[in-house]
Amino acid sequence: MKIVLIQSDIVWADPKANVARTEAALQALPADVDLIVLPEMFSTGFATQPEGVAEVEPGSTLQWMLRTARRHNFAVAGSVAIEDVGAEGMPCFRNRFYFVKPDGSVEHYDKHHLFTYGGEHLRYSAGNERVVVEWRGVRFLLMVCYDLRFPCWSRNREDYDCALYVASWPTPRKAAWTALLHARAIENQCYVVGVNRVGTDPYCHYSGGSVAIDPYGRDIVACADGQEGSAIAEIDMTALAAFRDKFPVLKDRDMD
Repeated sequence: MKIVLIQSDIVWADPKANVARTEAALQALPADVDLIVLPEMFSTGFATQPEGVAEVEPGSTLQWMLRTARRHNFAVAGSVAIEDVGAEGMPCFRNRFYFVKPDGSVEHYDKHHLFTYGGEHLRYSAGNERVVVEWRGVRFLLMVCYDLRFPCWSRNREDYDCALYVASWPTPRKAAWTALLHARAIENQCYVVGVNRVGTDPYCHYSGGSVAIDPYGRDIVACADGQEGSAIAEIDMTALAAFRDKFPVLKDRDMD
């Protein structure tokens, strides 16, 4: 399977501009791509004040993801700020990670660990469902940014092969981003794809660090620090199965 990591500089609160940038990045891709992965809130930037930014389903960003997946015959994954209906019919906001397939089917994960340090919990509602999506023979665990810091939430129950982390992870904490991604790959005996943005928003600077990691904790590909760009990772399910059979770490995991 070929997975494309797209490390973008996001224009603040401008979905049209951000979709156009992503479209430009897609022009250089080969024809046999299976999945593209975009950063957290890739169409707007990480907006902790969602009013005027969040979309109501099916919003323009989700519609673009559907068109793009269908046109190119690959899946599109990335998170979007969404206005939703919560408990008792009350309106709420979600940081929603969409996984969109070429056949028009959509699966999603709502970010569970809201970033309280940045005030995300004040306006967004947390999701409580862990989501694994199957695509072309690979099982993907969907995670968003701050979720990376909580290993129990990412624990591999022998139910996924690759964990996807989409993020707006600031430069001052980049060392933690890198270390935790590698730890999640090793401890869960899985592939990990982490896609972070670059550039600056009204609150933070971001330097990327987007990377794909194999189950041994080795980098497969990485995007250049501080630059927009993309990288293509190939993941080998035969090799993964052989490693797990030879060294069955997951059989000895702590059970919930």
